[in-house]
Amino acid sequence: MEVSTEGGAGAVGVLVGLLPWALSSDSLAHPSGGTGTPLTTEMSSWLWSDVLQTKLHPKSLCLVSSPGGDGLESFSQGEAVFKAQLEELEDRLHFFSEECDYLQGFQLLCDLHNGFSGVGARTAELLHDEYPGRGILSFGTCPAPSGDRDPCTAVYQLVNCVLALGPLCSQSSFFCPLSVSSSLGRRPGASAAFPQLLYNAALPYHSSAVLALALNTLTAPYRMSSSGFSMLHFAEALTFGGRKMLAATCSVPFPLAPAWSLPDALLPHMTSAPWRSVSPCQHPSTVFSQSVVLRGIPETRQTSSLPAGTRLPSSLHACESGSQVLQHYLSSLYSRALSTTHLLGAPCALGSTFPQFFSRFVTKDGFTMEQPQSEAPVVGHIPVMGALQASSALHQTLRVLCQEVSASDVRRWMNFSTAAVEQDDFREAVDTVRSLAHCYREGEESDDSD
Repeated sequence: MEVSTEGGAGAVGVLVGLLPWALSSDSLAHPSGGTGTPLTTEMSSWLWSDVLQTKLHPKSLCLVSSPGGDGLESFSQGEAVFKAQLEELEDRLHFFSEECDYLQGFQLLCDLHNGFSGVGARTAELLHDEYPGRGILSFGTCPAPSGDRDPCTAVYQLVNCVLALGPLCSQSSFFCPLSVSSSLGRRPGASAAFPQLLYNAALPYHSSAVLALALNTLTAPYRMSSSGFSMLHFAEALTFGGRKMLAATCSVPFPLAPAWSLPDALLPHMTSAPWRSVSPCQHPSTVFSQSVVLRGIPETRQTSSLPAGTRLPSSLHACESGSQVLQHYLSSLYSRALSTTHLLGAPCALGSTFPQFFSRFVTKDGFTMEQPQSEAPVVGHIPVMGALQASSALHQTLRVLCQEVSASDVRRWMNFSTAAVEQDDFREAVDTVRSLAHCYREGEESDDSD
């Protein structure tokens, strides 16, 4: 468990779990032997603590031990660990919160599929009670499931997810699950396919790199010291109507040719945005609200540079600023959505150990070529586009999750007494998830899970 401050932004970050990557504000660190060095079999078993490059304060790390030393398998085991570490966690939170000139809030990142879901859920409750009026922006990570998972493990992961969703959504300003898989349930969903990434979704080294890029981009609006957004206001603009669970999407890299302006890059995507989901859900038919971040577009290329008198290819080319271009584009795609936009000139810098899984169409500067290069270069930075969305896709995700729980004989695979979970509490958790799903229904859409 890690607690640290985000420099200058007035936010305290809380990392709960064992994750295979570490994220700093300037670069992304991953287990590789050096620039462009391919992943080895030995490296595939490394944990985030093996490759952490960020310098941490001595009070940042709070080491925990699981009951029996066999790892945290269930939600209730995570709750037990949280209770055992509560005093130490409170001490460290107070230390870092008092270091802030103005405390905006907390960014909580936790595993959703294992026992750390229990630690994360109770941490969100602690922050909600101890720091009223502060933003609590929570993200939960899920691995891309493999087809050969042990059935018992799959059921435990399903139950952990159901038990965690309720408290993480209710106690946080918003909650966003992150995964390259399209499903939260036992059945493996299709993995996100990015046109210019040659990545293996089942490999944590690769999938966590994609999620790290997305998280680094989506959280930029409230992490920048120059931002006018507080964490709480950022969340309130997205979560009206009780929709406190959000979905994340990302375009990695954003398709920008070397000679293109922003209107040129968006023109081929007037019917469908170029991003892919990095949350366990499908493409939405309706978006209610969204925050869109586009980074890596220099100011000189944010508007059309066509000579005067030239016939404009689209209304995007008539816009006078990059912000107008992006807002106009989103209005044409999502006319009923409340959209906030953030356009950043600096691209996303990749650390020297970031996996080089880009296609030969991507240049070293992250531009997308029409023809492949003779050799794949080492890509140092890329433009990225991402969005946090309250969308109708979450209705299907949550509904299917409830249906899977109802259809599974949980008692066959899971000893509730051993897991310290009361059946009535579990049923209540399922009902909470089902109620949350109702917030994302479109019109009079029926719900077969009722």
